[in-house]
This record gives sequence, structure tokens and C-alpha cells, in this order.
Amino acid sequence: MKYAEYHRRSIAQPEAFWAEQAALIDWHRPWNQVLDGSQRPFANWFSGGLINLCHNAVDRHLPARAGQPALIWESTEVGQSRILTYAQLHTEVQRMAAILRGQGVEQGDRVLIYMPMVPEAVFAMLACVRLGAIHSVVFGGFAALSLATRIDDARPKLVVSSDAGSRAGRVVPYKPLLDEAIARAAHKPEKVLMVDRGLYAYQPVSGRDLDYAAACATVGDTPVPCVWVDAAHPSYILYTSGTTGKPKGVQRDTGGHAVALAASMRDIFCGDPGGVFFSTSDIGWVVGHSYIVYGPLLRGMTTLMYEGTPLRPDAGIFWSLVERHRVNVMFSSPTALRVLKKYDPEFMRKYDLSSLQRLFLAGEPLDEPTSTWASQTLGKPVVDNYWQTETGWPILGIANGVEALPPKLGSPGVAMPGYDVQILHEATGEPVAPGEKGVVAIRWPLPPGCMQTVWGDDQRFVSTYWSTFPGQQAYSTFDWGVADEKGYITILGRTDDVINVAGHRLGTREIEESISSHPAVAEVAVVGAADPVKGQSAMAFVVPREASKITDAAGRASLEADIMQTVQTQLGALARPARVRFVALLPKTRSGKLLRRSIQALCEQRDPGDLTTLEDPLALEQIREAIAHQ
Repeated sequence: MKYAEYHRRSIAQPEAFWAEQAALIDWHRPWNQVLDGSQRPFANWFSGGLINLCHNAVDRHLPARAGQPALIWESTEVGQSRILTYAQLHTEVQRMAAILRGQGVEQGDRVLIYMPMVPEAVFAMLACVRLGAIHSVVFGGFAALSLATRIDDARPKLVVSSDAGSRAGRVVPYKPLLDEAIARAAHKPEKVLMVDRGLYAYQPVSGRDLDYAAACATVGDTPVPCVWVDAAHPSYILYTSGTTGKPKGVQRDTGGHAVALAASMRDIFCGDPGGVFFSTSDIGWVVGHSYIVYGPLLRGMTTLMYEGTPLRPDAGIFWSLVERHRVNVMFSSPTALRVLKKYDPEFMRKYDLSSLQRLFLAGEPLDEPTSTWASQTLGKPVVDNYWQTETGWPILGIANGVEALPPKLGSPGVAMPGYDVQILHEATGEPVAPGEKGVVAIRWPLPPGCMQTVWGDDQRFVSTYWSTFPGQQAYSTFDWGVADEKGYITILGRTDDVINVAGHRLGTREIEESISSHPAVAEVAVVGAADPVKGQSAMAFVVPREASKITDAAGRASLEADIMQTVQTQLGALARPARVRFVALLPKTRSGKLLRRSIQALCEQRDPGDLTTLEDPLALEQIREAIAHQ
């Protein structure tokens, strides 16, 4: 089948198209309407259908896959591993569900999950949707104030947490942060279910805290049937990690979510039932929800869950796991690959990667040098894709499961099924010509699997996402992009990250990609800093491949000039950074995203904002020192 026709049909005949995709999952009762658009811009998919997400992820596979591994857990932090078959996962999820049900958790109740990357976190997510409860997973890196904000917004009946996690060999206590967050929050959860890993000694709160191991012993193997819910029933809330303002609770439905993920696993990620899927993300982020937990299990695959860093015990750990577990499909981030690019490629080459079919990368723009390096070093296709927490699955990509279109370096691909993607002029809202920059937008309706609304705030959903282009029903991604004649779209950066130099708009992505092409550069972040003359100037922060070559001022000046000339040659003098500063590492969240706004704030001598997800505080200090002394 030609992909262009496949996509065209998904736009021209969305109801017929998605009705066909809905056959990928089990329905307790079929829907009476595929798409209810009576309250635009809201879109209600599979109205009237009854479904259960846990049944589709676990129970329905038992007749054919009871003995197949469903979840593999590997932790280089604590030196432990665990393999659970579909039958064993079914037992553990029912046990967790019995505990939650015993504490009064019912359909529609919220359960907040504040957990490290451990199997019990997956049990909790699946147990919630089994009961029709709504889970809200909060990334373990969030501090007490951020956690308290999410508790007050979601108002959970119960919290599932742990004594501690571990990061790069350091114990990260969770319990003190949780206790402080509950103390700060106006809403008080009734119970806290604690998974004690023996990493951090804590004192339980009498009458509130429950021990998970003891509770498991009490409920035993009590069967807990699935609660069938309407397709529109919320499956989870996941908060966006903005640095300012009240976080937005992205609310996902159940039916559309299941259909979209099942279709994406087949069409985009080419995952086959019985295969092994390895996502290096964290369950606190949307990639972890979609492609550690639900997507692979809906497809009948084995999902590999990893607690650890890309560098512990060494830079070959990812590839060691691929060899050991015969991984077929891997999903990581450009940042992780750029980190690994600084190390000997032998770490990638010395393992048997014959099982690996494709490496998918997403989370931020994938630069051409990193893509080419990874593909050549691994000897495997590297496939880009672009999406958001709000959409839950890729907006742009290459649907190799439909047609193996040629990739275009620097572009994540073309619009995926159901996404009517347009590049619109920021002022007029009109489509721009191929090759011209504009805002990446999606015409109504958003396809199944995308956010229903902002939790508890329908008006915010409308005003935030659907009001950028007056008179049009178009969802704004808040990303700049440019499309070519064949529909391949290149993402140029956030609309609020675009640098305005003397009236000319420059995407940070363009400058970063140019700098990345320099052979001495391992990583780079470019931000726009206020300039009294030009409005803004580009500031670049570079991690060199070999720091020893620029230890003195002369070496730094020489490399800085060389990098500036590279940008000027490739993009023109206007894009040339005002300064290139050198650091040993860049400030990132624990999920690997660059904290560009914090870097920009330091350049402008402002408060860097909420740093609760910062991976290494030393990175931000290096930025400060580089600004002050270079």
C-alpha cells in the first residue's frame, strides 16, 4: 500500500479509517459512533464503546502468551533483574488491584504514582486502569513543591510510592519528599502504599502508610475482574513539565488511546507480537506511558524496563541489554546518543546487535551528524519521530509498517495517520508555501490517542491549544517548522525559543545543527539572549569532544572562531553566535531534555526557574562560570 493514500484516507474518511484500526483491540461492547464532534474543538472517539485497558494489555494475551515474558526489568543501580511472563504479570497486577480496591479505590478515583523505575510502578498503572481508576504518574525527580502542586490538582485518593530510587549509584530518597509534599498540599490523600526497597530507612505515618509487601500477603491471589469503562473514560493524567505557571494535566481517554497505540506499534514502530521492545525513557514521561507500558503490551510484545543511566557500568550498557534480551525495536533520545557519541564506538560495536531491527529517536530534534553517526556505527536504521505529551504518539515519522518511505536527514518525517498537519503563518493563520517557516499546527480533529482536555479545566484546553489562529480550528504545537514539496517537515524549535536577531527569526535548531556538524563538537545548546542593539543574540554552549585541546584561552579562542566560521559558512553571518562558550556538560532533566530556558535565564542574569528535574547541579554552575569568565 502507498502511504500517501493511507494517510489521505485517514484524513478524508476518519470514521471509516479508525473503525478499521479499532479491530486491533478487544471491545466489551462496540461503539455506537466513531467520532462525536458535537462540541468542537473537543473530539470524542468511539462513543458508547466499553473497554478496559488492562484487559487489552494483559488478560487477552493469556490464552496464547501466558508463558511469554511480558516485562523484563533490569537495574544496574541495584544489580538486580526480574522477568515476568504474561501470566505472572496478570497475577501481580491483580494483587495490586486487590490492595487498591481494599483501600476504597473505585472507578473514577485518582491514584498518584511517585515511583522509581521498578516493576511495581507498572503493576500500579495497570491495576488502576483495571479498576477504572485514573492514574497520575509523577516523575521521581520532582521535588516536594512540584509534587504538592500535582497532588492538589489531581486530588488522589491514594498515593503509591517507594522509600527511594537510585541514580548513578546514589540513593535518591522519595519518602521525605512525599511526606513534605503531602504536608504542603491542601488535599490530603487518604492512604500511601509504600514499596520498601531497603534503600532508605523511613518511619511510616501511622494510620496513613501501608506496606506493600504486607498488603500483598493479606490479599494473596484474590482475583480482581476488569471494570469495563466507556471509551471516553480518562485512563490517566500526565502533567507537562513547564518551568513557569501551573502545570497542565494532560487527560487521556481509554478507547482512543488503546486504538492509537496499537496502530502505532504496527505501522510506525514495526513491533511484532512476541518481539522485544526496549524504551530507555522513564515512566514519569509520556514515552514511558506509551512505549514502556501500554504500547508494547497491547501489541503482545515483551517490554524491557531499565533502571540506570546510559553510562553505568560503562557506555555499552544499552547495547549489552540489546544483546542479552534479543531486543528487536529500541526507542531512545537524541540526547542519549549524543552522550554516547563522546565515547569509543567500540562500546556499540562489540555486542551482537543482530536482533535489533531499528533504533527510534524522539524527544527533541535529531541533528544530522548524530543520526548519521549512530546509523553508521550501529549498522542499523535510525528512525526519527516527533510528538508531544499532549498527543501521546507520533505526529510526524516514517510509517515503515505501511510503506518504507526514504528518510530525510534532519526531518522526523511526514504526517502520521489521522494528523492533518499544516504549516501556518504565525500572523494570518494561512498555510505557507513549501520551504517557508511557519507554526506546526493540526487541523481538527486530533486523532484518537491525543489529549481529551486539560484535567479539570476545559477552558484552558481551548485557550491554550486552539486559540492561536482566530477563526480556525487548528491545534498549535507551538513549534516552528518548514515543509518540503513531498510533505517532509523539519522542526526548527519552539515558537518561544526562536531567536529574533535584528528582526530576523532564527530557529535554535538550525544553529545547533550547524555547530554539531563541526568535528570537534560533541553536544551543543543554543539560546537567544537579550541584546540591546539586535533584540536578541545567539549564545552557544558547547561540549567539546576532546576538552584537553581547549584547556587554555588560546585553544578556546581558536575553536570558538572556527565554530563561528562554520555557522557563518553554512547559515550566513546573521546566524553566527555572539559567543561560543565551552563546558564539560550541559544542564538536562533526568529524562535527557536540555534546560534551554534556564541557560537563557543565566545569560540574561535572571532566575533559572524550577530546577527540580535537573540531572546534575554542576552543569548549571559550569554555565554560570562560562558566562562569567570566558
